Amino acid sequence: MKSRLNVLGGLLPRLAGRMWRRRVAFWSGAVAVGAMSILFARAADGAENLFFHVSGRFWALPLLITPLGFVFCAWAAGSVFAGAQGSGIPQAIAARELPRGVARRKLLSVRICVAKVGLTVVGLFCGASVGREGPTVQVGAAIMLQVARLRGVQNERGLILAGSAAGIAAAFNAPLAGVVFAIEEMSRSFEVNTNGLVLTAVILSGLVSLGVVGNYTYFGASNAAVVGLGGWGLTALCGIGGGFLGGLYSRLMLDIGRWAKGWILISPAKRRTGYALLCGLIVAVLGIATDGASFGTGYSTARAAVEGVAPHWYFWPAKFLASLATAVSGIPGGIFAPSLSVGAGLGAWLAGEGGQAASVGALLGMAGYFSGVVQAPMTAFVIILEMTGNTNAAIPVMVAAMLGLGASRLVCPRPLYHELAQGFVLNHIVAAPSALHETESGQES
Repeated sequence: MKSRLNVLGGLLPRLAGRMWRRRVAFWSGAVAVGAMSILFARAADGAENLFFHVSGRFWALPLLITPLGFVFCAWAAGSVFAGAQGSGIPQAIAARELPRGVARRKLLSVRICVAKVGLTVVGLFCGASVGREGPTVQVGAAIMLQVARLRGVQNERGLILAGSAAGIAAAFNAPLAGVVFAIEEMSRSFEVNTNGLVLTAVILSGLVSLGVVGNYTYFGASNAAVVGLGGWGLTALCGIGGGFLGGLYSRLMLDIGRWAKGWILISPAKRRTGYALLCGLIVAVLGIATDGASFGTGYSTARAAVEGVAPHWYFWPAKFLASLATAVSGIPGGIFAPSLSVGAGLGAWLAGEGGQAASVGALLGMAGYFSGVVQAPMTAFVIILEMTGNTNAAIPVMVAAMLGLGASRLVCPRPLYHELAQGFVLNHIVAAPSALHETESGQES
């Protein structure tokens, strides 16, 4: 009996030490997600500002650097860094669905994520209509997966979820949006066993962001409120119209993407180059025609609309087309920021036509269109309210988001990110059929 107690007494300190080492590793990973998000944001902003500076001095330059930049980024993402293309959110979703092993690690490898950041920055330097938020999700998920691997943590799926949430929270300075995004979009359910991981990761990455860049609202401050029947009519119009347009964007992105993939396979080297060149040329022409408004993330235009300065009527259709051409080209980059800017432009235009304030229209348009694109209404209204600091229009923004979801499903029945994620899952199953029979070592949440 005494020997057993001695053995137990020696075992408990070792178990406690191991537990604390894993906790410290997890906390360090969450802090790293926040730091990486800040560095990525500064690099992306610098690249975009440099593009606008150069193209402002030489108006025809985008006709050269934008198509060539698209060709380079599409080639690199398709041939050298397979898995780096597109938003990054579908890759994180697919990694949670795949069994533990090589396939999961390949989608969230350090190499792929470094390429993701670098190529997104290159895309912004070339005027591509992309955002950094989706890639930040993939990077955050990859960092937390590395923590799981290095410390032997069994709950890889939970850590991927936590890293994704921390990425969104740090990218937008929106911790509530990070939590809701993890529940609604990444997991499509509330997972009790991982809620502590998600909250802790969001808090730590958010503290890093607060410490470095301070407390701010991503799209500035807005006190806009819906007033009278006209305001509620605008709410319905922005919700239904924005949702339908967002669903159309998703449907076109999926359909064009499938067609392009089959068409390029006939002659990969030539057709991938020609296709990316054409997409880049479309973006360049649209940007020049709109005096640069449709280039880049669209952040400054969306922020101005939220603050009451409506963009030109042609902004939102041009930005819609530029974002679509960029998304289907195969280059890395997210669709969060461009989608919010399209919605803000659409809503401000509808508000102006109806004699309403541009600021309230921008909020409602973002809610309807963004909800239509991602089909995640809770994420849509939380992220918009949190990024504008607006509580006056909370109920109308919720209504617009829900109407956007309903209208979007009439056009695109399946959510965009999950449809794209299934493509990554199927690719890995085809490449390694044994993955179908691979089992997890230990229980994962």
